[in-house]
Order: sequence, then C-alpha cells, then structure tokens
Amino acid sequence: MALASSAQSTVSEWGQCGGINYTGSTTCAAGLTCVELNSYYYQCQVATVSTSTTSSKPTTSSSTTSAPTTSTSSAPPTTTGYVKTSGQKFTLNGATYTVVGANSYWVGLMGLSTADMNQAFKDIAATGATTVRTWGFNEVTSPSGDYYQSWSNGVPTVNTGATGLENFDNVVAAAKANGLRLIVTLTNNWSDYGGMDVYVNQLVGSGQPHDLFYTNSACISAYKNYIKAFVGRYVNEPGILGWELANEPRCAGSTGTTSGNCTVSTITTWAETISSYIKSVDSNHLVGMGDEGWFNDPGNSDYPYQGAEGIDFVANLAISTLDFGTFHLYPGSWGETTNPTTWGQQWITDHATAQANANKPVIMEEFGVTSPQLSTYTAWYSTVESTGLTGALIWQAGSNLSTGATPNDGYAIYPGTDVYTLDTQFSATLKARG
Repeated sequence: MALASSAQSTVSEWGQCGGINYTGSTTCAAGLTCVELNSYYYQCQVATVSTSTTSSKPTTSSSTTSAPTTSTSSAPPTTTGYVKTSGQKFTLNGATYTVVGANSYWVGLMGLSTADMNQAFKDIAATGATTVRTWGFNEVTSPSGDYYQSWSNGVPTVNTGATGLENFDNVVAAAKANGLRLIVTLTNNWSDYGGMDVYVNQLVGSGQPHDLFYTNSACISAYKNYIKAFVGRYVNEPGILGWELANEPRCAGSTGTTSGNCTVSTITTWAETISSYIKSVDSNHLVGMGDEGWFNDPGNSDYPYQGAEGIDFVANLAISTLDFGTFHLYPGSWGETTNPTTWGQQWITDHATAQANANKPVIMEEFGVTSPQLSTYTAWYSTVESTGLTGALIWQAGSNLSTGATPNDGYAIYPGTDVYTLDTQFSATLKARG
C-alpha cells in the first residue's frame, strides 16, 4: 500500500508539479525534474543530467515561489527578455527575432492535457517555428469546458480557475517548454468562441448592431476590464510576444447587423483607444491589430482594397500604440478566384510596401487555400522572402494527439505532409534572411 501511495503521488512527464495556488503533488516521477516555466506553473520534464531520480517544488499560495530543490538538471530553452521592434524587424535581446510559425487557436480551448499541449507545440516547433498565434478569449453564457469569461444578465465574470486563466498558464508553459512565444488575440469579430456580439447582446440588447462594440461605452468599459484581468496576469511573462486587439475586426460580424454608421474611422478610433489602454496595463509586450489588412481605396475595383469592411490598413499601421501590422490572405473566401496564387502575391507585395512606408514590422499572420496548397504556398512564401515582409504564420497547425486529430477546417497542416516540409524549409530560409 505504501508503494501504491508513492506511485500515485508522483507526477508524470509534462504534468504540473508546483506554482502559485497549486495544491497537487510536487514530486516528479523517476528521471524527471520539476522545472519552473512561470510563477503559476512548474512542470515535470526529462532530466538530461541529474543526481537524483525525483525533484520537488514546494506548494505555495503567495505571489512568489521558491526555486525547485534540485538544480543539477538542464532546463528547456530559456525564455528571457521581451520581443521588441526596430524599424521593420522584431528583435530579442538585441538580435533579430524572426516571426515564423503557425496558428493554433484551439490549444487552450479543447480541454487538452498538458502532455497534449506539449505535443501540439512540439509539432509546430519541429518546423523551426518561433511563434504561435492563439486565442485568449472564449465568452460564454452557459459555462462549460474551457472558457475565459462568463456572462449572466449583463454581468461578466473572468474565469481565473482551472478551466480559465489557470488553463492558459498551462498553454504559455507548454509553448515555452518548446521554445515558442505566443501572440494572443483577445476577442473575436465572429461568433466562434463568443466574441464581440456577446458584449453587444449582454450590454446593449439582443440582436443590436455588431459595430456598437466599437462605440458603446459599456462595451468598451467591459472589454477594458477583461483586458486588465487577462493582460495584467502576464505583464512579466516573456513567453508572450504580444497582444492583439481582435481577430479580424470589421463593421459587420456573424449577425450581419450594423448601425449604418460604421466607417474606417470608427474602427481606427477604437484601435487607438484599446491599444493605448493595453499599453497602460502592460508596457513590456507588443500590441498588434489582428485584422485582415483591408486597404481603404474607395475607387479601386477590387473589393479587398475598397475599405468597405471598415478597415484602413495604412491608417491603422500609423497608430503609435500599435507596434506591428497584421494581414490575412484568403482569396477563395474573398471572391478572388480567377488566379488566387498571383492575386495573393500582389496582396503580399502591397502590404510589404506599406510596411516599408511605415517602417514597422508587418506579418501575414493567417493565410490559406484548400487546393492546391503546395504550389500556392511555395509562391507566397517566395514573395514574403523577396519583398522583405517581416514574417508569416500559417493557418493552421495540425497535430495527432491522444484524443485524436486536432480540428481541420480544410487548411490544417499535419506533420509528415508536403506543406509541413515546406513550412520547415521556409522557416530556415526566413531565419537565414535575418
């Protein structure tokens, strides 16, 4: 019985073994050591050099934690310093930091074990990736699974527990364990995982215009409160590269309802307000928009260039409290079906030109076609390299976990595929470019 009790009290690889408010076992299984990944999360990892078979981390409920008791084993890649910008480049500790990698929106929203989180990030890191973009939101009115904020009769409550921010602590820790940094998006233009319309429905009225999220004082105040709770938790976390205001902000959302008063200036003003607020909460991390990169040229015959969606990429890139620019690329979804590959190359080139004019980094942070992927992505990657565009994050990463394959919307790239190999080659090329 004593042996059984001892076995049950040890923590397996990738399991939590310490951190603020942690109450579980602090003893790692044989061959593992307890490594601090952030103040909320210590994790059992393989010890490459060790003089003992177990290591422990004292439990604490205070705001500080003491060091693991064993210091003779090597830790995962050290994550120190904050990513900054210098002209059109990102930098880290004085050297160029190449933003290349993938999107994994689902990693903190599927109830994954820490082992599966680590596997997902390991698959991404194996391509040479440095950066992963993920969701830092899930607005719910009937709490279940992993979520970050629940609403009841117009009152929001941030979930700081095991299915909320404690779960996101695990996401950050797993990314760091695999040498990756996160770009975290804080709300969604679309109804997936709640997003802006939950704020509007709860605070203004069910079915009210989507774009009131950008102008209604109650919505703005509630969003700031969420930012304060979420962003404020990670002010001193180097595993975060930066924050994004929203995923694909537009005048219209999933409901399709608008006030009729939303213009490019509406969202630009909102972006100035929210990015400035994030900076007031967290001066360590970068801030980006998270938009699709629509241009504002009303006389242009090409819809993505007309400004009709409420986004003026050039104006937003000029906002002083936005450190880098973002754009997406989905020609099939945008009606650009005649020659999507060539159209995409021009879209990349035009954003690289805007990047040079603003002298700020710009990343193609989402892109995808369902077919033909290999030839299209080869052409787009080549254009990213040749134009000097700062970086790129593919949509989206795929993994085969203990629970099965991760979500596939037709774009997912799994290990062992031709595009996964291409991603690996592009990562090396972009890093070599510097």
